[in-house]
Amino acid sequence: MKAAHRNRLKLAVRLAAATLITLLFLFPIYWLFMISFKTPDEIFSYPPKWWPAQLQFSSYAVLFRDGDATTVLNSLIVAGTSTVLAMFIGTLCAYSIARFRTGGDNLANWIISQRMVPPIAVVFPIFLLYVWLGLVDTFPGLILLYTAFNLPYVIWMMRGYILDIPIALEEAALVDGYTRWQMLWKVVFPMSRAGLFATAIFTFVFAWNEFLFALVLTRTEVTTYTVQVTHYFGGQSNFWSKISAMSVLGTLPIFIIVGFMQRYLVRGFSLGAVKG
Repeated sequence: MKAAHRNRLKLAVRLAAATLITLLFLFPIYWLFMISFKTPDEIFSYPPKWWPAQLQFSSYAVLFRDGDATTVLNSLIVAGTSTVLAMFIGTLCAYSIARFRTGGDNLANWIISQRMVPPIAVVFPIFLLYVWLGLVDTFPGLILLYTAFNLPYVIWMMRGYILDIPIALEEAALVDGYTRWQMLWKVVFPMSRAGLFATAIFTFVFAWNEFLFALVLTRTEVTTYTVQVTHYFGGQSNFWSKISAMSVLGTLPIFIIVGFMQRYLVRGFSLGAVKG
């Protein structure tokens, strides 16, 4: 009885600690949402008001009226397109490295090392190149750059997932008359589906949250939401209602995507995606 009582006590303590930690991490998100619905007086009130007296949508209305909300659409276009390109090209490269040992045993290590290059070290040479090519403040320029910088991550992750697939299944498909492309589409991709979705989610998040390249390489036409948020910080005052509203608009797509892909994300974590 004493052992059972101790186990129940330990479980209760763990649940309480988990609940406390969860609330601690969720509070900034809650506060961000609440600020976007408050009036200026409520935002600066002391003691702080934990929720608005009445939900105000004026901050969101201003963003849509002034066209600032289109920067979220720009981010969706850039992050979504670059993710699709990076996943397609990176998965093919990863398969080649995993199955045919393309580039030898150390190519994969060299590729992932490129992901460690600090963006600040290359952003200005890239800017000069883009000025010469006429790609500054264009969707193709930003998509191309995001694709290139996310490729090492995609290749490294997908290589690990593909190595977990028994090669005998691929050989059996080829014996049955499948072409290499058919075998990839009907055997490799379905069996690595969880890894594909997990890698795609993280690739999208990396592109979605990127700031430095977007700041240097955009002006007005392709401004992303991460850059737009900085426009509301001024030397004399900060527009907290706009900041919070734009942050909410920029956060919602991530919540929606992760919510829909959660089961694939959990399964992807359980696979050996970092095999060396």
